[in-house]
Amino acid sequence: MSIRVLLVDDHRMMREGLCSLLASSADIQVVGQASDGREALDLVRKLLPDVVVMDVGMEGMNGVEATRRINLEFPRVKVVGLSTHTGSNYVHHMLEAGALGYVVKIAAHDELLQAVRAASRGRTYLSSEIAGLVVKRSTEAHVAGGISAQTTLGSREREVLQLVAEGKSSAATAKCMHISIKTVETHRRNISKKLGLHGTAELTKYAVREGLTSLDI
Repeated sequence: MSIRVLLVDDHRMMREGLCSLLASSADIQVVGQASDGREALDLVRKLLPDVVVMDVGMEGMNGVEATRRINLEFPRVKVVGLSTHTGSNYVHHMLEAGALGYVVKIAAHDELLQAVRAASRGRTYLSSEIAGLVVKRSTEAHVAGGISAQTTLGSREREVLQLVAEGKSSAATAKCMHISIKTVETHRRNISKKLGLHGTAELTKYAVREGLTSLDI
């Protein structure tokens, strides 16, 4: 049987190219495409794919948060992270969220095919460019002197922090998340208190450092 794949990337041309690549393989079927994390969650619920190829850096809800929610709600659905970023924070957080693979976009196309096949069998696959980073990270303590957003903040707080870092107002954030402006402002106060950070500039720098957004997406 074909491996049913959901493809998630916020760049249409990238999605089309990846779709053509995956569809060229006889054992892989692309059953859907999404342009952000929220749309990906909706399609996972409808399509129940075997594997989700998930872009890491996306506006609104990034790939890490979407992967975490997929892993909690649909543990049988496997995720392969796909990104231009090779920094250890991005890789670590994606794997920590439950992804079984991480492929760098500049890697050879056959690496993505290998990663999808490995994930469908419950196996881990890492691009050669970042495999060494994972090994190194596993032998070291977490970021020295830092507080991780992944363990310190709740999922809704991480969403708010990402949107704040992307320049969204409280009203725009509330609309995007389908919550009230008052709730957004409460989340923001709690984020600042937990992290000991104040002002949009400090929160933005922290969000970039933690890989919640890259600001070049």
